[in-house]
Amino acid sequence: MKNHPLPPLLLAIMVGHFFVLLGCSVVRHHLFQSGGYDLGIFDQSIYLISRGEIPFSTIRGIHILGDHAAFILYPISLLYRIVPSVYWLFGLQSLALTLGALAIYHLALQAKIDPGQAMVIAGAYLLYPAIFNANLFDFHPEVIAVPLFLAAVLCIRSGKLWGFLLCLSGILGCKAVLSLNVVALGVWLLFWEKGRIQGRWQRRCQLGGWVAITAGLAWFGIATFGIIPHFSGSEPAAISHYDHLGDSVAEIVQSLILRPMLVLSKVFSLDTLFYGFLLVVPLAWGLSWRHWDPWIPALPTLGLNILSSNPVYRDLVHQYALPIVPFLFLAVIENVKNQSFQSHFIKDRKLPLIWSALAFLALGKYTFFGSIYLSSLDTWQATRHALAQITTQGGVLTTHEISPHLTHRLVIYFTDERHFNGSPPSQWDPFDYVLLNSRHPGWRSSSEFSHVLIEALHKETQFQLLYHQDGVYLFSRLRKDS
Repeated sequence: MKNHPLPPLLLAIMVGHFFVLLGCSVVRHHLFQSGGYDLGIFDQSIYLISRGEIPFSTIRGIHILGDHAAFILYPISLLYRIVPSVYWLFGLQSLALTLGALAIYHLALQAKIDPGQAMVIAGAYLLYPAIFNANLFDFHPEVIAVPLFLAAVLCIRSGKLWGFLLCLSGILGCKAVLSLNVVALGVWLLFWEKGRIQGRWQRRCQLGGWVAITAGLAWFGIATFGIIPHFSGSEPAAISHYDHLGDSVAEIVQSLILRPMLVLSKVFSLDTLFYGFLLVVPLAWGLSWRHWDPWIPALPTLGLNILSSNPVYRDLVHQYALPIVPFLFLAVIENVKNQSFQSHFIKDRKLPLIWSALAFLALGKYTFFGSIYLSSLDTWQATRHALAQITTQGGVLTTHEISPHLTHRLVIYFTDERHFNGSPPSQWDPFDYVLLNSRHPGWRSSSEFSHVLIEALHKETQFQLLYHQDGVYLFSRLRKDS
């Protein structure tokens, strides 16, 4: 927007927001609260790609393309060629989530909304609880799709078809399931958005809609029935969260068509009502049923979240709500643009920000830094000392929370009690180090299982106890010359 340069105040707020998100991610990581699922999975895979190795995640047990067909990890790996560091992922995630505000500001100006109100809407985005909360939950490539969805709409409204196509390519590369949102975006462009665009850009909007539908359907088929099964040997992993509908994509689609009452019972439930409340209450000041159509591209994600048997899909703590967020704000922009009377609540400008700030205070998970993120502080120093003694890139078995600090290697496992059936590994050969925390055994483990492993390692003649302090044990494989 050449006639409306970015206001210095908004730029300063965005820079501050970026560093807050980045700082929170780094602090959480240093407090040993990040995890193998999902930070360790992506960090190991991207590291291996950057080194020319096969990106087989030993934590996940599959080639990374067998997870979500996220080919965007390959260009991200170029950063690891400069310096292999997990902090690239924290920075990239924080930057992507912050840049959404820039796209929203320009979309609002494009809709001929007053620059002051455009700043309010952008500020509300930065305060939206799911943005802060998802940033805390390790790293997920779909965060990159948030600004890309907004940029795609900005491009198509400006007649920049090539920019639109570039955004679509990035979105599809983030996660296979986002192809459904791309299809819905194309439908929205064809049947709703095209009518808003006047003049020469209307035809490009129509073309963009058809391209989105075609590309989304094609990539969904290729990724779901080709790439993911080829690299994982099974159906997409998320299928397990819809086991009440079927054991395969085909069965789930069949259930959606032939078992409507089962679907409707999930859609019209108190659980769904509360989830909808969580999504809209931070923006209650700017949403209206009169301008609902910008929600259409978000409907696939909304439907998948509602139908999932896993309740974490229906909160603002994890990343699952992120593909909905861009279209919530498009709905706000559409409502503000079309308000002929300009309600006092919106016209005041301060009130929407106050409302958004209160929603953030109520739903943001910043309180974790004073509670659960401090739960293992009593072993923090001992864990750091133990990590410093792991000097080679040999295989490691450790806790879920320690594993992301050791993922730059071919072999890394965490102490998943279910995976090991509550018993020590039958073979210790893959491991050169075993790092355990008996006080804080981590996700999917227990103190009892930690002690089982410790006792077994004491009896292993090929391992020695290298370090022990405050319940932290580091065993290392004896060298042949020892």
